[in-house]
Amino acid sequence: MERVVLAHPADLDGFRQAVRRLVARRIPPAAVQWEVEGEAGLPLGEPVPPAEAPALRVPRRFADLAEKVVCHADPSRFVLLHEALVRVQNERHLLDDRADPLVDRLEAMAKAVGRDLHKMRAFVRFRELEDDDGPHFIAFFEPAHHILRANAGFFVRRFASQRWTILTPRESAHWDGQVLHFGPGAARGEVPSEDALEPLWTTYFRAIFNPARLKPAAMRAEMPKKYWANLPEAAHIPALVAGAPARVARMLEAGRAATLARLAETARDCTLCPLHEAATQTVFGEGPADARLMLVGEQPGDQEDLQGRPFVGPAGQLLDRALRAAGIDRPQVYITNAVKHFKFMAIGKRRLHQSPDAREIETCRWWLEQELELVRPAVVVMLGASAGRALLGRAVVVARERGRPLSLSGGRRGLLTVHPSYLLRIEPGPRAETEYARFVRDLELARRLTEAA
Repeated sequence: MERVVLAHPADLDGFRQAVRRLVARRIPPAAVQWEVEGEAGLPLGEPVPPAEAPALRVPRRFADLAEKVVCHADPSRFVLLHEALVRVQNERHLLDDRADPLVDRLEAMAKAVGRDLHKMRAFVRFRELEDDDGPHFIAFFEPAHHILRANAGFFVRRFASQRWTILTPRESAHWDGQVLHFGPGAARGEVPSEDALEPLWTTYFRAIFNPARLKPAAMRAEMPKKYWANLPEAAHIPALVAGAPARVARMLEAGRAATLARLAETARDCTLCPLHEAATQTVFGEGPADARLMLVGEQPGDQEDLQGRPFVGPAGQLLDRALRAAGIDRPQVYITNAVKHFKFMAIGKRRLHQSPDAREIETCRWWLEQELELVRPAVVVMLGASAGRALLGRAVVVARERGRPLSLSGGRRGLLTVHPSYLLRIEPGPRAETEYARFVRDLELARRLTEAA
């Protein structure tokens, strides 16, 4: 029996070096015993590197798979990867066959590790201690798999200027502001029960809890109860859930009584999602409160963010021209966006648009629903996939569903078309002219539907 000792439970580099030697010597996976230093009675110490062996040719997909699988808690993970590596030398498309039991098992393991990585990033909560060198932030987390090292880089990038320690039962990570190092595991009791900022955080959590979007089953799936012990806000969840129906009733009553102006004023202070942190301001909808036609775009752009009005930049100018061509008077139309804050990536002085994700669209949907409730348009034109998702509650393919009437809640008619920014990305020429004419025809159909309603 060949014995391989790795430096730590997720030692991908050690596995790579060892498995090259094993394959070169034609040692079968069943004849290898994989162990980790410090476990199973093995002494701690510097691992002896295996002899050099030629690199193996493997698909990139195998390398990505191995990066996650080595983090899995299953003790057989290294044997399974070794077996897959041997097979992939002769079966180049092995990983494409999900019906293969080995491939299916490895993919399931990688998926489980991916979920665990995400949960750790979402549910680690630091508490502040003070020592001779100043503030020191400590957190305890119980991952299902050996993911601490794989996730440590994320926390270094996110909290580069702070000293922090993440403790897990298996090992710990320590960042002193310059160097990251790992040590033995620890118990939950080694983390302080709370710090001075905890009441502020729980107050914030209660404030952003949206009872209108409460889905207990989905919440339990996203935030399993096994993580609640490490979450200071978790103690407030049962009361928030119990009080959700009454809060929803109050929100709906207030929404019906509000005016658009007061709703827009309230939205200026919206902090329901992180997009408000970088944006200049909330960009609310504008137009008559009794508009029969509503246009819903994706989100504000750079100029909209600076001016605080929807569709005033290049896409808005193209939209104005198309509306005129379709016989629609913009001042008679209520125009808004599915998401009210500008999402972007800063590159130098430029702010490059980034599309909002499903969670951001869903979080901002409450504002859009209030606009629909107050304006009560007969027809709603959805400009692009993000607007379609917000209004239809599902992912949409614009090319498949555009240009035909759709049913929306409240008995409204809907019409899906492209966002004007799509037309701006087309090179000038015959195709651009064709696509613009098609966009105008969609708007003409919206006008006719409005007139017939």
